[in-house]
Amino acid sequence: MNGSLTGPDTREGELPRGLGFWQAVSLNVANMVGIGPFITIPAFIAAMGGPHAVIAWLVAAVLVICDGLVWSELGAALPGSGGTYHFLREIFGRYRWGRLLPFLFIWQFLVSGALEMASGYIGGLQYLEYALPQITSLIPHRVGGTRWVAAIAVAIVTLVLCQNIRRLGWLSIALCAGTIVTVLTVIVAGIANFDSSLLTLPAEGVTINAQFAKGLGAAMLIAVYDYLGYFNICHLGDEVIHPAKTIPRAILISVALVASIYLTMNIAIIGVIPWQEAMVSKNVAALFMERLYGRPAAVALTALILWTSMACMFAITLGYSRIPYAAARQGDFFSIFGVLHSSGRFPVVSLAALGGLTALFCFFDLAAVINAAVAVRILIQFVGQIVGLHILRTTRPDVVLPFRMWLYPFPSLVALGGWLFVFATADPWVLLSSLGVLGSGCVAFILWRRPQ
Repeated sequence: MNGSLTGPDTREGELPRGLGFWQAVSLNVANMVGIGPFITIPAFIAAMGGPHAVIAWLVAAVLVICDGLVWSELGAALPGSGGTYHFLREIFGRYRWGRLLPFLFIWQFLVSGALEMASGYIGGLQYLEYALPQITSLIPHRVGGTRWVAAIAVAIVTLVLCQNIRRLGWLSIALCAGTIVTVLTVIVAGIANFDSSLLTLPAEGVTINAQFAKGLGAAMLIAVYDYLGYFNICHLGDEVIHPAKTIPRAILISVALVASIYLTMNIAIIGVIPWQEAMVSKNVAALFMERLYGRPAAVALTALILWTSMACMFAITLGYSRIPYAAARQGDFFSIFGVLHSSGRFPVVSLAALGGLTALFCFFDLAAVINAAVAVRILIQFVGQIVGLHILRTTRPDVVLPFRMWLYPFPSLVALGGWLFVFATADPWVLLSSLGVLGSGCVAFILWRRPQ
């Protein structure tokens, strides 16, 4: 890539390049941290019934590092807007059935991506209700209650993103800075008041059996949800400066940084709040700060958490809006999603569609939203592109691989086994929902292709 890529917008219908290394890392980190760990720690501990749930953080970290190497190799070799969509199209598009996989990815992504974003808004709302308890009495529960506040926040973030990518790249750094301040506040406060006696195992002990495996799978699903976003920069490949170097570095540094933050923060919190109490709390970080320094400090931390939540929603919506756009521009999805704003050069229809679905999912149960957000995407996105990488390496000598994963193919096989384990141990309704989304996508593909 040459220096001209950093200049003004070039040709009609193209996205401008303006994201360097620090912007890429900031977008990934803001996406990964966000509100996730502040709303999932209770469910995470409950999944395994004790502080030994941190095992799932470590196993999930290994999974996302291995999967991050897959994303890094594909992102460096095939940079382009759309992430997985772009990879699947480039790898499988030459086969007769090759257009089905990219279409299915976009179809399930509109659901899973919107679910992931909705979970952040719902979780942020729980902290807003802690800081402003009177807000719950302002809107009648029978008409959606405070969930309307979350839906309005979706609209605000969507409107903020309706501008040129260069402004958004620098804004992402400012938002990420707030995210780092938030987690460091929790970590420092927790370490300063750490009580190791609270890290006790359940009275009945821990037995390695089928129930343990199911609990590990459930906890890993939650942990993976919190790690989601390490690949966010791949969705913006057309807007990255020097993607062959920037993308792999941003992914791997983001995973290493956030994995360290998560593990430390989880241990810090359950070293202050007994895990039996933490796993039933709706706003565990606020409870943590109130226990240490009183309600005013907890409200101040809540403000930082809400800032972090908005930073996460900003980063996710920015990256995810480029996926349906890229598919539409290539003729693999409904053409209206490929419309760019005439002056701002942002995908206006794609942004509006994701924003609308996210606002709708804000009225669903948080636990259901989180579980479905991860499980729905496993087969097509994560498993699909791992298989695609092996096909790329063995059948496409014409594709240059500027980054190659270490110890190939071992990391990709570890990632494949990890994803299949998480999927197989999910609740039956989650599995059925995932398969239902894919089944409906196949029907939609047939109907969409018939007139052509």
